[in-house]
Amino acid sequence: MSVNHYENFPVASILLPAKLRSSVATIYAFARSADDLADEGDARPEERITSLEIYESELNKLKQNETTQSSLFIALGKVIKDQKLPFEPFYALLSAFKQDVTTKRYQTFNDLLDYCARSANPVGQIMLGLYKETSEQNRKQSDEICSALQLINFWQDVAIDWQKGRIYVPLEDLKKYDVDEAQISNSIVSEQWRALMRFQTMRARTILLDGSPLCKRLPGRIGWELRLVVQGGLRILERIDQCDGDVFRQRPKLNWKDWLMMIWRAIRM
Repeated sequence: MSVNHYENFPVASILLPAKLRSSVATIYAFARSADDLADEGDARPEERITSLEIYESELNKLKQNETTQSSLFIALGKVIKDQKLPFEPFYALLSAFKQDVTTKRYQTFNDLLDYCARSANPVGQIMLGLYKETSEQNRKQSDEICSALQLINFWQDVAIDWQKGRIYVPLEDLKKYDVDEAQISNSIVSEQWRALMRFQTMRARTILLDGSPLCKRLPGRIGWELRLVVQGGLRILERIDQCDGDVFRQRPKLNWKDWLMMIWRAIRM
């Protein structure tokens, strides 16, 4: 279900209508390049923030109908105008990317959800806008699906995030289950760690299922796209549970058998 390191965009999906593929590719290019400014290369934190602030200033130009010389933002401005998309989700993404530069730990689960609300939920909101399905109920359930997918990605990538100096498991949960950072650093899968991961997968699954009625309410291709996305998230959670939380030695990922299972489950939804 993922596309390298910007996981929630259905780029080039065979289920995506041809008329939307160019728009989605442009939006993806914006999100992917901004994500890279926050994460990739050897730039210093202050340089990363400055680069993201330049992206914000380019968005400001689009919002104020001013001229930009950036080919990326010229294309993005056309998509936003033609598709009548709001600017807020794009600003929210940049806010989350800047937070990636400055914040390496999250004290509470609510703190983490606030990050998800800006790093993941805007993707669903943009897709709803492209499909003209922006009711309040649709947005609420889209937010639940996107936040859950972001959480699933965190639990899947604990070891990878540690190498980047980040821990997304809330510190309050580490304390509750008597797990410290040294255990993550040394890839220690204790009974306490297993219990912690079971709790996190249960929590993400609950949020994902709460949002899943959106799959059946949205018509046509977007509904089927979303069914597969949801089933992919649920399958990754199963994989994490099957390895008993040992995401250090066997990062859960999907193979062709999983995809067959996901398609079957999507049909049964």
